[in-house]
Amino acid sequence: MADSLSILLIGSGGREHALAWRLAQSSLVKHIYVAPGNGGTQFGEKCTNANIAADDFVKLVKFAEDNEVNLVVPGPEQPLVDGIEAVFRKVGIPVFGPSASAARMEGSKAFSKQFMARRSIPTSEFRVFSRDQFDEACEYVHSCRHRVVLKASGLAAGKGVLIPENTSEALSALREILLDNAFGSAGSEVVIEEYLEGPELSVLAFSDGYTLYPLPAAQDHKRIGEGDTGLNTGGMGAYAPAPVATPAVMQQIMKEALQPTIDGMRREGFPFVGLLFTGFMLTKNGPKVLEYNVRFGDPETEALMLLLDQNTDLAAILLACVEHRLDAIDIGIRDGYAVSVVLASKGYPGSYGKGKLITLGQDTPDVVVFHAGTSRVGNDVVTAGGRVLAVTAFASTLRDALQLAYARIDGIDFEGKTYRKDIAHRALSAQNSPAVAGLTYAQAGVSVEAGSSLVEAIKPFVRATRRPGSDGIIGGFGGVFDLKAAGYQDPVLVSGTDGVGTKLRVAIDVGMHGSVGIDLVAMSVNDLLVQGAEPLYFLDYYACSRLDTGVASAVIRGIAAGCTEAGCALVGGETAEMPGMYSHGDYDLAGFAVGAVERGRLLPRADISPGDVLLGLPSSGLHSNGFSLVRAILARTALSYASPAPWAPAQTLGAALLAP
Repeated sequence: MADSLSILLIGSGGREHALAWRLAQSSLVKHIYVAPGNGGTQFGEKCTNANIAADDFVKLVKFAEDNEVNLVVPGPEQPLVDGIEAVFRKVGIPVFGPSASAARMEGSKAFSKQFMARRSIPTSEFRVFSRDQFDEACEYVHSCRHRVVLKASGLAAGKGVLIPENTSEALSALREILLDNAFGSAGSEVVIEEYLEGPELSVLAFSDGYTLYPLPAAQDHKRIGEGDTGLNTGGMGAYAPAPVATPAVMQQIMKEALQPTIDGMRREGFPFVGLLFTGFMLTKNGPKVLEYNVRFGDPETEALMLLLDQNTDLAAILLACVEHRLDAIDIGIRDGYAVSVVLASKGYPGSYGKGKLITLGQDTPDVVVFHAGTSRVGNDVVTAGGRVLAVTAFASTLRDALQLAYARIDGIDFEGKTYRKDIAHRALSAQNSPAVAGLTYAQAGVSVEAGSSLVEAIKPFVRATRRPGSDGIIGGFGGVFDLKAAGYQDPVLVSGTDGVGTKLRVAIDVGMHGSVGIDLVAMSVNDLLVQGAEPLYFLDYYACSRLDTGVASAVIRGIAAGCTEAGCALVGGETAEMPGMYSHGDYDLAGFAVGAVERGRLLPRADISPGDVLLGLPSSGLHSNGFSLVRAILARTALSYASPAPWAPAQTLGAALLAP
């Protein structure tokens, strides 16, 4: 398979130069065409520029067919949002990048936030408003009781995010987006979300729709000025790995955000194939998703390409993703740090001049100068954009990588050269700061407040299960039951414990949690009834990685309903929030029932003999292991939980299966 890939790489920035540089090192790659490319992307024997705009799909397809291209790699987001994947799929050429449906995760902030809400992916509180809801949006800003961030929902060239300092500024910004059309059609909807505080992280991850492989987390620098001041830009520099992205943080990000995102997109019918670039805020309550991007980041990509070890073949990774076999690929990361520092034109991100002659100086080991806004005029390289070059260095320490990058910058010259001299200042400041003395429960992933809120929410359900012998009050150290008050003279206690099998998986996937609690009680008390015992009281065990009070309340409401039906009291339980023990959104259930029977009436009786009549009751439906069988059958069919139930078309299959 060596020397078999002809790749069409679409774009003209530093990201595309970095990808071309890395792809050219692959033995699988025969040639790379960069459309339209820049002053640095035509190099060596493998890389050639093709003067075709990134949005001219007709010419791109013809060029690809004429040049026997067999893999397309779009760099920027706009072609992906506009459906370039389907255009090339129709002519039989695979694309490393998502479908237009999956690209909505970047193309529509409203869509992506609503997806996060459906999938319980940690993010900020938010509301979405359209242009005809301006008054409602203003009312929300007045009433929401937290500082807000305003985001134009559509693509706005990185300029659609506004961070007002107060309510007055927020109202003015709303008018600017919704009524004054400051961002055109991108502002037809606005997302108003909670302002979050904490360090930011960028996590770029390869995905084939099933498997997910994250690269080391990076931190970028959006502001033009040192100390993170001035206007927002496309990015003035980045470094990776970011020290704040500890193994524990990355594990939490994978379990609670990234894997649930990939799984959720597949289950909702728009699987993600490509590079998912997710922005996170590390808040005091854990990592929260800021936004999704559906392509390589810039300038993060420049740094990350230097972190791939010499045995890692980028072309093999991209091909494995489009062929849905990423789990068969080894991806190695070098020990050390990579830093990328952007050199910009004077005036950027505002107006700036072009055509300024660039002197590149001498190459140095472990430093690569990636071109962004450059072009060639004869033998000269001149400026042609706002961000001109990305000087990228690798070293064993962050300080050494920075030193290499800035030393190389000293040898580069063009009129108006502008760059930040404080890239990685957050990481360096943290290295110089004294260690933090301790952690809170919240920082460890346990919310005492959520636990207390749950207890208050379920108290009415518990009170509804009161019966003789029980007071229906929870919150103590143990449940108390008075056998004498229940009328027993010489009782024998009978106990049973059980779960609900993989019906729990169905409930989690469907998002309907009320009925599994009823089943939990039924499974446990049935073991009492067959011994002639009256169910007296019940205790539950609910375990999760992060407590969602809404889900837990629904489950316990069902448990209380089951107790009422069985005539037993819900006297207590345990809610165990255990970070790292379960995948995000998953939980486990167990129940424990206790009943009593007068000693002489305990079943089975010792005097049962041939000829006695045995009464059997029919099952009301599937339970326990039956759901494992049903799930295995469904995996072999085209049915989903959203399909009409074959035996009850008025219901979805998920709802029918979850009937108590």
